[in-house]
Amino acid sequence: MKIKYITFISLNYAPEDSAIGLYSTQWVDFLRESGYEVTVVTAFPYYPKWEISKEYKQKKTFLKEDLNGTTVLRYKQYVPKNPSFLKRIIHLSDFTFGSFFNLFKIKECDLVISIVPFTTSVFLGYIQKKRFKVKLWTHIQDFEFDAALQTGVGNNKNFIFSLLFKLEKWLFSKSDVASTISYSMLNRLSEKTNAEQFFLPNWIDNEKINPENSKKHRYLDSEKILYSGNIGDKQDWDVFIQFCKDIDKKKYEIVVVGDGSKKEWVCNEILPFENVNYYPPVPFKELSDLLCSADVHILFQKPDVIDTVMPSKVLGMMASTKPSLIIGNDKSEVKSIFDVSKAGLYYSEYTSDVVSGLKFITSDKEKAQKDGKEARNYVIENFSKEKILSNMLKKLKSL
Repeated sequence: MKIKYITFISLNYAPEDSAIGLYSTQWVDFLRESGYEVTVVTAFPYYPKWEISKEYKQKKTFLKEDLNGTTVLRYKQYVPKNPSFLKRIIHLSDFTFGSFFNLFKIKECDLVISIVPFTTSVFLGYIQKKRFKVKLWTHIQDFEFDAALQTGVGNNKNFIFSLLFKLEKWLFSKSDVASTISYSMLNRLSEKTNAEQFFLPNWIDNEKINPENSKKHRYLDSEKILYSGNIGDKQDWDVFIQFCKDIDKKKYEIVVVGDGSKKEWVCNEILPFENVNYYPPVPFKELSDLLCSADVHILFQKPDVIDTVMPSKVLGMMASTKPSLIIGNDKSEVKSIFDVSKAGLYYSEYTSDVVSGLKFITSDKEKAQKDGKEARNYVIENFSKEKILSNMLKKLKSL
């Protein structure tokens, strides 16, 4: 059967222009431009602020939109201001409940694509699969239950987590194709399902993140260290604060740009530092200016996080040609990329070596520039949007 009509289920979608929302939107746009008719089942935009955006607050609970030629069916889900584990479960359940009704507004479907998180998007996809007798493609951006354990939300002996992992395995077993964004996550995926697996990493639009046509961003008007992205539980913010204490405060300034569940905590903790400033997220059209204006990028992951996430922000950092300082697990996918790409320095834990590394990569501008160009070339060669999505399309046509 030739595929024409696709149901695409993703909690996050445009106008969200970061993280999963950005990738889901670009994926759907690529499918539409390739001749497919896509209907998106999604939530009201709320990420990364954990608050429904003001343009949507007054809209009705169920909303149908046309975005760039794509039909978008939204449900106004519960969004907790302070997302504890229990509140996230309610958030997840409410989105699933409302989206169930949106599914039945779709009259034609030849393929279902479900994006995880949320894992229950697979349940919605399975319903659609059975309704139309079509195949289900599950794409995992983040093993949300594994990540919750690794970031300290719960433990394996917790009865609720035991049930969640059983539910996850059952749902994944309903997929015909299961893809994810790193090789280490593929290995983890093989423990959760026997479905056919496919490597589909996140990508970078190298024309959108390009130092050749970027200008100095207003947040970074002098030499700056930049963290840009989600301010959440996967990052080690205690280490970040220690880093702020240990660096030369007269020489280095730090800028934090983003939003998320830990934003208020981080903003309070940086108050004593005159050389550390917070700014809200920038629109996607300003992202190239922001990333390319930094002198150094930083990303301090919790060391326990190994194969549950592959931070897509790393690709943008590398595409900017500016060096990065990263802390993370020694077995992570990011470390293997850093080992071959000359994108910066990678550490398995925070020690005085991290501060020494900062001094090293900022002392030789010529070397940093040369290594930065190599890192960008590596990203374009291996993670360009055109290459990744063209491979996706070949797989889709083979179904």
